[in-house]
Amino acid sequence: MPITQSAASVTLEGFELRVLHVPLVSPFTTSFGTESVREVIVVRALTSDGDGWGEIVTQASPLYSSEYTRGAWDVSLRWLIPALLDRQTVSPADVAQILKPFVGHRMAKAGLELAVTDAALRTDGTALSTYLGAVHDRVPSGVSVGIQRDAATLVDTVGGYLDEGYARIKIKIKPGRDVADTAAVRDAFGAIGLQVDANSAYTLADIETLAELDQFELLLIEQPLQEDDIVDHATLATRIRTPICLDESITSLKAARDALALRSASIINIKAGRVGGYLEAVSIHDLCRDAGIPVWCGGMLETGIGRAANAALAALPGFTLPGDISASNRFYLRDIVTDPAILEDGHVRVPTGPGLGIDIDPVTLDEMTVAREILRR
Repeated sequence: MPITQSAASVTLEGFELRVLHVPLVSPFTTSFGTESVREVIVVRALTSDGDGWGEIVTQASPLYSSEYTRGAWDVSLRWLIPALLDRQTVSPADVAQILKPFVGHRMAKAGLELAVTDAALRTDGTALSTYLGAVHDRVPSGVSVGIQRDAATLVDTVGGYLDEGYARIKIKIKPGRDVADTAAVRDAFGAIGLQVDANSAYTLADIETLAELDQFELLLIEQPLQEDDIVDHATLATRIRTPICLDESITSLKAARDALALRSASIINIKAGRVGGYLEAVSIHDLCRDAGIPVWCGGMLETGIGRAANAALAALPGFTLPGDISASNRFYLRDIVTDPAILEDGHVRVPTGPGLGIDIDPVTLDEMTVAREILRR
């Protein structure tokens, strides 16, 4: 179901970029390392009809992907924003094509596209969910649990999230913190919806360890092998029963098409930032839905800007597994939006207001800003 509804074109007057340091409720540990503060770039598109907001979901260091804050900041100010301002009048569907000559930098492109889309849809009075083709007004909420000090702490942490009502638990794993941790959670809580995320921490030499996870009847194992691999995942898929879900490997519609052709994955995690924007994300959703491949919406510890956009995306019909769209207070004591996402009966509501359907809290935004620059036409 490709996007058929058009959105208004907007006349761009400039863009504002801010680097935010948003303190986390508690440190978040994966196989890449530990974050205590989320560094993120917030984008504001300045148009003749009003502003639009976006979020560039890079991290401070190029660990999850080759993109990182300083690189995204530089390429946006030096190349991407000037290209958009040169066009002056732009619709959401134009952004990807305008930025296509610049290789890579998908997270930066996605954040700029989202800001233009928000501005255009606010002008139209249309919700992002409507524009993307959503069919639900709320989405089931899963929670991502970082690697804990030990298995007992992990069980306590998971128990707290289950008490809050989360519909699915995902635990991060890495070599040495995999089978025993998974067993502890399964033993403690029985037949809960449980999946694991390896963040590319394994190789084919670890097949025996990965096969041990089959005993736990997991929903999936996410990105067990190298971040840019598709071929080895196809080999692994023939050796384990647990469904393989690709995350880092899916950087575009073509990458998704290749993965399905090679049978490298039976489930795909769609992250709009990783694939270059929400319109590309919808195309991947459509491909997978036509192929009968379940998809779910991953998270990048977004602020309320990206969290609202992810909720709209996850409300499309092909998103049949709970995504990482947790309540704002899962990660942040304070968010930069006035009405942060909350958990209601295991679900998060899809915003219905124009554009992203959120309002920015200017005081909190200013307090968390560590760098700011405006580029005008």
